[in-house]
Amino acid sequence: DKAALEERISCFKVYLETKGAALSQTTEFLPFYALPFVPNPMVHPSFKELFQDSWTLDLKTRLEKFLSLTLKARQTPQLLTLFKENGQCNKEMLQHLHQQLVESEHRTMTYLKRFNKMQADYHNLIGVTAELVDSLEATVNGKMITPEYLQSVCVRLFSNQMRQSVAHSIDFTRPGTASTMLRASLAPVKMQDVPLLPSLDYEKLKKDLITGNDRLKAFLLQALRWRLTTSYPGEQRDTVLQAYISNDLLDCHSDRQRSVLKLLHSKSEVVRQYMARLINAFASLAEGRVYLSQNPMLLRMLEERLKAEDKDSLTWENVLGALQKFSLRRALQSAMIKDGLIFWLVDVLTDTECLSDYTLEYSVALLMNLCLRSAGKKMCARIANHVLKVLSDLLGHENHEIQPYVNGTLYSILAIPSVREEARAMGMEEILRCFIKEGNAEMIRQIEFIIKQLNSEEPLNDSIVSDDEEEEEDEEDDHDIMEADLDKDEVLQPQLGELAGEKLLTTEYLGIMTHTPKTKKKLFPGVHQSVDEPLQRPVTPGYHRTVY
Repeated sequence: DKAALEERISCFKVYLETKGAALSQTTEFLPFYALPFVPNPMVHPSFKELFQDSWTLDLKTRLEKFLSLTLKARQTPQLLTLFKENGQCNKEMLQHLHQQLVESEHRTMTYLKRFNKMQADYHNLIGVTAELVDSLEATVNGKMITPEYLQSVCVRLFSNQMRQSVAHSIDFTRPGTASTMLRASLAPVKMQDVPLLPSLDYEKLKKDLITGNDRLKAFLLQALRWRLTTSYPGEQRDTVLQAYISNDLLDCHSDRQRSVLKLLHSKSEVVRQYMARLINAFASLAEGRVYLSQNPMLLRMLEERLKAEDKDSLTWENVLGALQKFSLRRALQSAMIKDGLIFWLVDVLTDTECLSDYTLEYSVALLMNLCLRSAGKKMCARIANHVLKVLSDLLGHENHEIQPYVNGTLYSILAIPSVREEARAMGMEEILRCFIKEGNAEMIRQIEFIIKQLNSEEPLNDSIVSDDEEEEEDEEDDHDIMEADLDKDEVLQPQLGELAGEKLLTTEYLGIMTHTPKTKKKLFPGVHQSVDEPLQRPVTPGYHRTVY
């Protein structure tokens, strides 16, 4: 087609004059610049080859060879490579954000524990202030304050800020010492409103606690515990606890074959541990203890776990902690004494090498609480020699935190004449006087009370004998202390993409807002005895550290 050829030749000519002008410097391409001016190029000797099919195929082959050598074709398409690299970048970013979230939650828990400690310090300060006001009133009436009294008050004041041994080593009677330290410890605290935590779907929660896989169960138990331990004392924590109790979270009121409480017997060590931690957290609060005590089987289940678990496990530690807090309630004290827990505790305390500081402290404190009851004293009287040997060994233990409970136990069981006789026969007074030489002023005065009890000739008081018949409602002190140990050494850590803590609860188990304001039961104010005397009321170590 001549017309079509002329049109294509015309387009080629325009190209040569514009974009193709640069190619005129290449010798190979010079003949093409004459092509538009040849009348019939298809028969011209220089150009007729261009119009044959073989030339087109040859050009295509050369082009493909050039491109393959120049562009180096890859096995994997470039688009796929770009997609994968972008995906890897996103994965690394997600891991980084996940790590930041875990660190943020850890910092949040740390700050909440610091806040709880400040609350405890405040309550301690109020108690010291009340004593000082009493002392000022006494001075108005002409009674002098002794340097020893001032020293003991200041030790109490600063024992939460520093180790007890350090507090005892400071001479607070030196003018200006205590006031200077107090002013230095002041820091302005900005108070703010604390929001209530979102309500949860407890039916779904309990269903998954019973039927879910072990990893999910452990994460849920952890998240529910964190709600209690990291919430602010006051309305926020009270609301969390009331929601747990009103929805019977632990199935304390259920007689079903499969219940949440049965997780204490799970085959998974992690599930058992996290169930024990949650029960220990419940038991740290007075209303939590009331709730737990309503299940007649729970105490026996905890006692079974105490005797079955390894003594160096966190499960054992938390079960022991829960039982110690249970021993604040009279009915539970009676049941533990009846179950022979005193004999078991004395055997455990024979060898303290395998016990952590926490388990040692809570074991001795539990023994003391049980020995404050007449039934407990009688149990000790049956193995008087064994008990007295264990207690005399504990008097010299390097962990000084246990001394108040050892002293309290000794003072209590020495009310039994037969125990006094056994103690005198083994030279208990000489043993006690050895510790008078080494102890601090507070411990010395307590040991003097014990020696006085040891040398007493009074028969067993009838009112003490009958105390087991009085199982009326407990006038329990407000022992609401959350120890940092409840959240220590977490063995469960979320993998990438796994939800944990509050995020798990509010993402998968968010419920309808059901917060109902409830007036917290007014607990009886604690009757604080003098620090000079051995303990004569049930306490927990956490509460004792805060108040005494």
